[in-house]
Amino acid sequence: MNAFAPLLAPFWFAQLFTGAKSFIDNPLIGSPRLNARGLHAGRVRLAQAMTARRRRRLADAVDPADRAAFDRDGVVEIRDFLPAATFGALQQQLFAYRGPAREMVQGDTITRRLALDPAARRAIPAFEDFCRDPRWRALARYVSGFDIEPLLYVQSILPQRHDAPPDPQIAFHADTFYPAMKAWLFLEDVAVETGPFAYVKGSHRLTPQRLAWEKQRSLSARDGDCRLSARGSLRIDTSELAALDLPQPTIFAVPANTLLIADTFGFHARSPASVPATRVEIWAYGRRNPFRLAKGWDVWSLPGIAERRIPIRWWLGDRIAGPANQPWRPVGLKSAADG
Repeated sequence: MNAFAPLLAPFWFAQLFTGAKSFIDNPLIGSPRLNARGLHAGRVRLAQAMTARRRRRLADAVDPADRAAFDRDGVVEIRDFLPAATFGALQQQLFAYRGPAREMVQGDTITRRLALDPAARRAIPAFEDFCRDPRWRALARYVSGFDIEPLLYVQSILPQRHDAPPDPQIAFHADTFYPAMKAWLFLEDVAVETGPFAYVKGSHRLTPQRLAWEKQRSLSARDGDCRLSARGSLRIDTSELAALDLPQPTIFAVPANTLLIADTFGFHARSPASVPATRVEIWAYGRRNPFRLAKGWDVWSLPGIAERRIPIRWWLGDRIAGPANQPWRPVGLKSAADG
């Protein structure tokens, strides 16, 4: 028993009412005894109910066809999202931009991100046409379940770049135990061999089968052999999908100027890439404490603050984790298309 457990117990208890998800960092969240009695399953049910309530408040702003597709599938695919002239300008400006980049290596794959901070936005003025697009704004808020500005990056995925084990992101998984939003506006065509996004349609819904699966996995995730599952991002094999009454994954090999937006409580993955490649996209991410009672006021969405969040997060990560433990390493000035 940790000698500091009595002091940490109130902190661990308070985390139950946040998005904390790690089965190994919090002994309450990871307790097989408490999860057998329904702790994890109860958090999942409550998070879903509260998200549904918030989404109802945001639903009227969403195109009815988009809302129906998302409610059914958990993912929305919109081709030719931006007008051709706007998208052409965005491509030209984005590929010409060089900025401070961070990279993370997972297995044989490099993920590169450039913050869409004030300097990047000045260099890529066409980005504002996407950022302010009412269809995008309404969908991003509806899927995340919050009236917030998402984090926005220029992201490049570079598979097959190291002689190493496979990228762990090719295993199907849920990001966390509650609904969350990720989105991609692809700057180039995404071919099958380059490792497209894949999603199990309908897996965002909390069915009785899914809830039973969540409860069963919560009993062993802490002590299992998958580090990412133990951290709260539960993995699933595609052979298990039929028992959950779910289809096999859909692979989104799509043309440039396609927007994908998904609830990452649903099962998803990167498809395995068969060739070295560089996939460039605008990538968005949005989630908050799932147990937040109301929409409220979000200071991080204010103009002047929202576009500076990513540099702030990187700066804090460097100082809290330390250079040796920071997975996002600075790699100098790069463009999204650098190999």
